[in-house]
Parts: sequence; C-alpha cells; structure tokens
Amino acid sequence: MGERLEAYAHDGLTFDVRDHGPEDCRVVVALHGFPQTSRSWDGVAGHLAAAGCRVLAPDQRGYSPRARPWEVSAYALPALVGDVLALAKAAGAERFDVLGHDWGGAVGWALAAQHPDRVRSLTVASTPHPRALVAAMLHGQALRSWYMGAFQLPVLPELVLGSPALAGPLLARMGTPDPAEVQALLADRRTARALLNWYRAAWRPMLGRTAWPFPRARVPTTYVWGAQDPALGRWAAEHTGLCVEADYRFVALEDVGHWIPDERPAELARLALERMASVP
Repeated sequence: MGERLEAYAHDGLTFDVRDHGPEDCRVVVALHGFPQTSRSWDGVAGHLAAAGCRVLAPDQRGYSPRARPWEVSAYALPALVGDVLALAKAAGAERFDVLGHDWGGAVGWALAAQHPDRVRSLTVASTPHPRALVAAMLHGQALRSWYMGAFQLPVLPELVLGSPALAGPLLARMGTPDPAEVQALLADRRTARALLNWYRAAWRPMLGRTAWPFPRARVPTTYVWGAQDPALGRWAAEHTGLCVEADYRFVALEDVGHWIPDERPAELARLALERMASVP
C-alpha cells in the first residue's frame, strides 16, 4: 500500500515513477507541472491510494535525470503524450484515469483529445484547455503569460532561474511550494534548460499555427481552478467547458491560488474520485 519507487523506459529515456497504493486496482496517472516533480502529488496520492486507487506519478521528461534530452524538439507535445502511454503500457493499464496540474494538465488535455479509448476520465487542476487559453490572450491573459515569451530567449532564462538572488523573488511572487527544492532543481543548467524547453516547444506551433485549433477533450472531465491564480485567469477558466465534448464539471475555488495539489490535496482527491466514480 505504501509508495514504491520505480522506473520505465521510452524513446531511449528512463523515467522515474512514484507508485502509490495497491497494484491490482484502478490506475490513475498523475502528471506534475513546472517547476515541480512527482512529489507534488504526495498529498493527493495518499487520499487516492486510501480509496483503493493505484497512483502512478512520473517525473516527466526533463525532470527525470535519465530523461533529459537537450533538443527543444524533444519536448513537443506528441513526445510528452507518448511518455504517458508508455507508462500505462508498462503498468499493464489498457485504460487509466488522468490527473494533471499545470503542464501536466496540458498533457492531460492532449491525452483526452487524442486517446479517448485509453483515458477513462480526466481531472485537471489550474490549467485551462489550451484552446481556451489561446483565446483568452485577447481578454487579459497575455499580461499574465508574459513569462512564456521571456522563456523563449536563449540562455538568459537559464541564468536567471539558476541564480538564487534572481530566482528567489520570482518564486516567492509565484508562491511556489518548497522554493528551496525548486531552486535546487533549477540550479543545474541542463535541468533548467530541459524544463524551459517545455515552453519553447509549445510556442513554436502557436507561432506557426501548425497545430491549432487544439482538439477538444472527448472524455468525462472535471476542471478545478483557483481564483487567486496569478498566471491563469478567469476568462480561460470559464470558457474551458466549450472545449470538452463529454460530461463536464467546472469547480472554482475562490480562495486558492495556482498550487492546488499542495494547497487543497484532500479536496482535489475528492473531486477526482467523484469524477472517476462517474465512469465505469
């Protein structure tokens, strides 16, 4: 029933995975965001495991030390989706539920759009559907997303994030949980580049419009948003339901910020369990 540390291979890379709960039961894949690791799910996973779920929380591409390619193209969305499908295959899970936060939510939206035969249900914390996020740029979101443009610069973002004196105030403003752990993660230049490459790889198709409009999700979905989130605003949150072609629930937590798995683990676990119970 406790946590197990495991690994699996895909695309020539090796990913570290935290495996919580009984092995022979419903599988939930929990995908973390920037700039955290699989540890961000520890609180939520404990509640889900106690309810009889097996929670697989990988350190995603760039976060796992043995899965840190250098090229920006290696972080394109199809590769990130493929990593999750490979994890499910390694676990013997033909179908699975997805729980995502921040960038993990973006991967979850893609899985729910492209692989409804594999994804049983989706619960996303913080991250609106990418289609709604792009549309929201004309409704105030562009000001909130300034850092996405800054992260496109070569070298400089790695230098800033790797400097405690410069990154410390930024992380404090973001309210990042465990800032010391985050700073330790970003102190390594190669790691910082890998994490920033998620943003760089995502920006390219948006500029070229080669991958838009982003497909709508096609599985039962619950979207949980914190009204105090400084990065992701209300317009995109309230319009995300237009991007789901299945049963949908939107939950706004008015007194919560961006880091919902850390701030409200029990409530997020309850909402995920309710969503999973709605799907056989």
